[in-house]
Amino acid sequence: MDASNHQPANNREIDIIELIRYLWIKRKLYIKWGTIAVVAGLIIGFSLPKEYTTTVTLAPEATESSNKMNSLGGLAAMAGIDLNNVTSQDALSPTLYPDIVHSTPFLLELFPEEVTNKHKTQTYTLFEYMLKHQKTAWWNYILKAPSRLISTVYTFFSGKEEEESKSIDPFHLTKEQEDVLKGLRMRIAVAVDKKTQVITVSVQMQNPFISAQVTRNLVSKLQTYITRYRTQKAKQDLDFTDKVLREAQAAYYKAQKAYAAFEDGNKNIISSSYRTEQERLRNEMTLTFNVYNTLAQKLEQDKLRVQEQTPVYTIIEPATVPLRTSSPRKITILFGTVLFSILCVTGYLVIKQLVTTL
Repeated sequence: MDASNHQPANNREIDIIELIRYLWIKRKLYIKWGTIAVVAGLIIGFSLPKEYTTTVTLAPEATESSNKMNSLGGLAAMAGIDLNNVTSQDALSPTLYPDIVHSTPFLLELFPEEVTNKHKTQTYTLFEYMLKHQKTAWWNYILKAPSRLISTVYTFFSGKEEEESKSIDPFHLTKEQEDVLKGLRMRIAVAVDKKTQVITVSVQMQNPFISAQVTRNLVSKLQTYITRYRTQKAKQDLDFTDKVLREAQAAYYKAQKAYAAFEDGNKNIISSSYRTEQERLRNEMTLTFNVYNTLAQKLEQDKLRVQEQTPVYTIIEPATVPLRTSSPRKITILFGTVLFSILCVTGYLVIKQLVTTL
């Protein structure tokens, strides 16, 4: 019984050893395909265009209103009131920043931004740079050749030439605009630390100087977008108060002039009707002044509220021109192709050995 139990294990061990010996005998096959893999990895690594990544780190500072809420948080908690829910409803959550940056309207605002090369000898819009000045691997030209040929033939026989649209309609983008939009979206990454609320923005471009410029413009537009969102309601209130204040000022000046004209035209007149009209005009002037004065105070309060709602950001790591490439990682590509060749050769030999034994 003991001999029979140990026999399968011994056979299995012998089979594994024999398999290792068999693979060792076929080591020339590994060397052959390994060499091919090295050459293929080098071709792939040097065919891919160089990419440079610029990273900016910024942190939003707490506004005055949020500081006031935090100071009242303890008292509110004792009363059973959660102020976190109150403040979060008016603020744009930083977790939405990646969605904002990758949204179509936001990316389209970057299209007309101008970018330049190192020596500032060439200037083009970001859309033009992404469309006409992007390098690609040589095999992409081969893969796209059939579709380009079909498009050329169709254009020739149909007689319709595709016109370049300089205007951008977010509702109806052209194929070129859609392709550039997708490419730009893939080159931008935004991450938000949920604990510290630190925002990290990264942009990858084939030109290191353009990478830094696009990152700087993107961060600036993101700050403008958030500021516009957070102060929109406060600015609307400010504009409305300013409009009503002007109307109240005009009404007060009108009532003041009417009272002065009545006083000047009715000197040395003492009668009940005179006193009644005088009191009415004085009350009207006082009322309009009180309204005007109240609105003037509210205007100053609205100005302060706009200032309080304006977010402030601290740039922890500014945009700088990257000196090293972020991709392609030639060592990783080379290691991957060699490992892939080893796995393929091993799989082929194992299957071949199993078929032979069967």
